[in-house]
Amino acid sequence: MLTGKTYRSEPGLCTATLQHSEQTETPMPNPIPTDQGRLSTTQTAQYWQDGFLHPLRVMSEGEAATLRAELEQIERDWLAADLPLPLNMYKRVNAHVVMPLAARIARDPRILDLVEGVLGPDLLVWSAEFFIKEPRTTHVVGMHQDLTYWGMGETPDQVTAWLALSPATVESGCMDFVAGSHKNPILPHTDTYSEHNLLSRGQEIAVDVAETDKTHIELAPGQMSLHHGLTIHGSGPNRSDDRRIGMAIRYLNPNARQLVAERDYAMPARGTDSSGNFIPVEAPARLFAPEALALYERIRADQAKALAQGASSAVPLYQTTG
Repeated sequence: MLTGKTYRSEPGLCTATLQHSEQTETPMPNPIPTDQGRLSTTQTAQYWQDGFLHPLRVMSEGEAATLRAELEQIERDWLAADLPLPLNMYKRVNAHVVMPLAARIARDPRILDLVEGVLGPDLLVWSAEFFIKEPRTTHVVGMHQDLTYWGMGETPDQVTAWLALSPATVESGCMDFVAGSHKNPILPHTDTYSEHNLLSRGQEIAVDVAETDKTHIELAPGQMSLHHGLTIHGSGPNRSDDRRIGMAIRYLNPNARQLVAERDYAMPARGTDSSGNFIPVEAPARLFAPEALALYERIRADQAKALAQGASSAVPLYQTTG
């Protein structure tokens, strides 16, 4: 069981049913007051202490509602379109390559100002994806560490920004983080291949996580969290009557390297890239343009080599449901 803020793995532990406790709904937390839209020295230190930071106000609820409406209009317009892959795949994996909306959000200066407090002034977008849980559904995200499947080792040169476009509450399946768990190495994971798990292999850390060890990351629309790629996290089902819509943006600084796949890609977002570890990707000019779809396929094929490392069977790039 995870007890306290750090965990040291023990050999022979296996996945077991999570402990459950009574959950009571609490009001949305007030956003952290930033230093004119940037992290203070204390907030940056808090991020490195806990492995996450929240809630950060990026935009108004009205602006978040406008972005949600734009996304849902795309869903209506393109659901029946003759695309090479299902629309949900493009939303769920590397949306910034084929959807101008995703690229625009990922390069929003207000988000970059906050991310800069963790990674410094030179920033790349490695991926951007919409996480959507439909109302009254059973889909979950198993407790896991992101870096397990990115092919970048245990690099500190990354951070995920998770922007809420609809309310993320305990009821709607907000993320849960284990404070201090990023101080551990990559822990053993088990591939469940569960149809209810939105991750590619249904992956979960092969240890118990008690409810008391979880911090519920509730976010109002327009608020954001930041988390480290080694922070243990997951989320429960959406038991609410509204869609739970969030956008996860994976940022790197140029010191990060792909260690498994032969090639990897990233979109320049701010500053300079003097390392050249990632092939630069331009923002798409329009929705699902032929050249963007072709690039998407190249990226999907190359990144799959890292994602599939150690898998016992073929691995798709995430579930297309949700």
